Amino acid sequence: MWRIDVIRGLAVVAMVLYHFSYDLAYFGLFDVRFFTSGLGLDIARVIGGTFILLAGLSLTLSYRRATAHQPGRGLFGKYLARGLRIFSYGMVITLLTWLFAPDGIIVFGILHLIGASIILAYPFLNLKLPNVILGIICLAAGVSLRSLDVNNPWLVWLGTDPTFFMLDYWPLLPWFGMMLLGVAAGNALYGGREKQQTARPGLQPPSTRPLAFLGRHSLPVYLIHQPILIAVLILLGVGDAGIP
Repeated sequence: MWRIDVIRGLAVVAMVLYHFSYDLAYFGLFDVRFFTSGLGLDIARVIGGTFILLAGLSLTLSYRRATAHQPGRGLFGKYLARGLRIFSYGMVITLLTWLFAPDGIIVFGILHLIGASIILAYPFLNLKLPNVILGIICLAAGVSLRSLDVNNPWLVWLGTDPTFFMLDYWPLLPWFGMMLLGVAAGNALYGGREKQQTARPGLQPPSTRPLAFLGRHSLPVYLIHQPILIAVLILLGVGDAGIP
């Protein structure tokens, strides 16, 4: 559905611009602390939250398409494999940040979260209002959990307040709640045969095709855009990037 791809494409553009701004700050052009609190952190949460919400919504579309072609067949293995694949990409990023940015190692970033959430969301893929309730509970639990003084690095994946800096941090609580809200939105907007019929895409405006393309390829863009941005800044000698 091209409209969903376009929205995701807009989020991709926002993500690239945000990370480009962060890289400029990292190389000394302005204060990098802008991105660790306040407005800078809120912008990151809106962008990332959009991806998570759309991931939940898209999960319902994928599930309905799969059940239509394979009625009565269990599909957990399919979503287990998909979740593990995306989670493994997150582990690659963990390894790379451990090697090249140990002061900001990403222990549980957005790919870890989406991969785990795809697996955990499977029992809830047909639900609407219960997902809204569960999603709100997860959001509230995440806020409460961050306020607790739990000094245990092995629980950062859950949502405890980490005692070390991470370049990217998206714990299950509260953000699994955003995934459930996306599932609820997908079922409300596109659930049922009647709604599936009315949701058939119309003629896509040519001007939206570049954004839709980015939206359909958001994962590879996410994986490669930062190395490209950093390499370009180093080649151009921007700020501290030009210092050997």
